[in-house]
Amino acid sequence: MTDYKQNALKLHKQLKGKISINLKGKLDSVEALSTYYTPGVGAVSDYLAQHPNAGKLYTWTNNLVAVISDGSAVLGLGDIGPTASLPVMEGKCMLFKHFAGIDAIPIVLNVHSEEEIINTVQALAPSFGGINLEDIAAPKCFAIEEKLKKILNIPIMHDDQHGTAIVVLAGLINACKVANKNLAKTKIVLVGAGAAGVAIAKLLYEFAPTIDLILVDSIGIINKTRSDLNDTKKTLLKITNKNNLSGSLTDALIGADIFIGVSKANLLTEKMIKLMNNKSIIFALANPDPEIIPTIAKKAGAFIVATGRSDYPNQINNVLAFPGIFRGALDNNVKKITTQHKLKTAQAIADLVNEPSVENIIPSVFNNQLVPTISRLII
Repeated sequence: MTDYKQNALKLHKQLKGKISINLKGKLDSVEALSTYYTPGVGAVSDYLAQHPNAGKLYTWTNNLVAVISDGSAVLGLGDIGPTASLPVMEGKCMLFKHFAGIDAIPIVLNVHSEEEIINTVQALAPSFGGINLEDIAAPKCFAIEEKLKKILNIPIMHDDQHGTAIVVLAGLINACKVANKNLAKTKIVLVGAGAAGVAIAKLLYEFAPTIDLILVDSIGIINKTRSDLNDTKKTLLKITNKNNLSGSLTDALIGADIFIGVSKANLLTEKMIKLMNNKSIIFALANPDPEIIPTIAKKAGAFIVATGRSDYPNQINNVLAFPGIFRGALDNNVKKITTQHKLKTAQAIADLVNEPSVENIIPSVFNNQLVPTISRLII
């Protein structure tokens, strides 16, 4: 079996990172130097000083995204800080370029408060055509994204929130089709009230407000009687736990159709799955180790199982969504990524699977129709 961790350490050291910048023109003569730099470039700068809205026509901002993080919530690793998070941000940039042809620059910030991050991103924004926020801890990530969307006039998306939510919804649309369940009438237990969990809950509600959605955190079911809830969790009570259930994850799963985990490894047990309805759907998305191993879930009676990993069927991966979304936003001069964009993207991803089955509810990340299909919707 391939040791991906050792391979990654070896390759990253050998290459000294995994992205670079290439030139669009050749700097091979005095004439070229004089055109691309001094004195020629002064004419371009002078023109843009008089026509500031023409930046995308004369600079690379028409195809440039910043991938920005403070390293406070890196998937599977937690708060590891800016330097340690840089390889992850480089990887995200690599995905942008490979799948959508988008140039992306990784930027890690050695500031961590909500105000500092907002001010820094605002100061950097003129250099970019879009901002992909990444691996910023909840709950500050919610306010950071919302405030930046109000301040800036370029597309901004915190992918840990919305990319995850979009692909989860896409997978559920097809999983329910295979299981012959009406997603709008299901009972869903969602474990994890961080960035991904909150976004999933909100998008599911927008897709079908009639879904019976129970949100569970490390304490238990989020309900109105708890006095320890932060503002985000209090707000979620408006769209979750309509019957004000209380108790543990086990209590929540009684009679549930769907389990979605964005929490931690080995949280879900066989006994818990046996409490769920027939043809139960399990999305165990903790990385690198899921809430339950798919073979164990299947043994317990789960009908469909998805994880975030590529070595099991039904990989729920953000790369299915974000390259196409930003490709469309940049190409179509979209200033804001909206809820409707997200819902349309989820449906489009689901529709790319012609004949969904138990082990095929989501398209491959290498499906060459993903980016063009999604980008056409972002208008």
